[in-house]
Amino acid sequence: MRYVRFQAETQMRSGIMDDEAIWAIDGNFFDRYGLTGERYSPADVKFLAPCIPSKVVAVGLNYQDHIEEFNRAHIPAQPVLFVKLHHTVIGPDDAIVIPPGATRVDYEAELAVVMKRTCYRVDPDSAADCILGATCLNDVTERDMQRADGQWFRAKNFEAFCPIGPHIVDGIEYDKLDIKLLLNGEVRQQSNTAHLIWSVPRLVSFISQVVPLYPGDIVSTGTPSGVGPLQEGDVVEVVIEGIGTLRNTVRGS
Repeated sequence: MRYVRFQAETQMRSGIMDDEAIWAIDGNFFDRYGLTGERYSPADVKFLAPCIPSKVVAVGLNYQDHIEEFNRAHIPAQPVLFVKLHHTVIGPDDAIVIPPGATRVDYEAELAVVMKRTCYRVDPDSAADCILGATCLNDVTERDMQRADGQWFRAKNFEAFCPIGPHIVDGIEYDKLDIKLLLNGEVRQQSNTAHLIWSVPRLVSFISQVVPLYPGDIVSTGTPSGVGPLQEGDVVEVVIEGIGTLRNTVRGS
């Protein structure tokens, strides 16, 4: 099933999308909802970020090739975590904004999962029951600030630095999905989630030992090698097998 948020004229709605139409719902994906009988053509609406998380908990250094790309000698003993706040979230076709003072803003294609219920101190075997589904995420990063600061809060949390979408998909296996990033139509990142060092259930469980994850919160699983800079006027696309394509433009502030 594909869960979407969209704007039709002046209304913001949630819905279930099939191959032909979007079917509007009352309620939300994380609780009870019902079909309203209203039908929309995907061509006639603007897709929005499929959820508005209270936080995005992201994982660094979760692909071996990305670790090597940054000249690190060893796999970290535990997942490296950081947080992107909700103001960073934008949706499909929204613009990534290069902020004033930025010298290198990078793309990072990632598989992300969305929580459907509160998840706190769960074991890996129980983590799947907390997940609504998966979406595409671009973990946009100011690379020079990341290097200069030594911790990642500033580099990861500029406005519009977390595109997600185009929808949330359930019923897929997270551990064998092709993932790639295209910059102006050229493939710059390409891998498979089979190469994740820490699997989705292990990550969700690990994070939940520290902070509660609430309905709509996102866990992003890290990026493969091939990260690189964005420039004003670029078009960047994250493509994940079984989910779809998250497309965004890039503009200056």
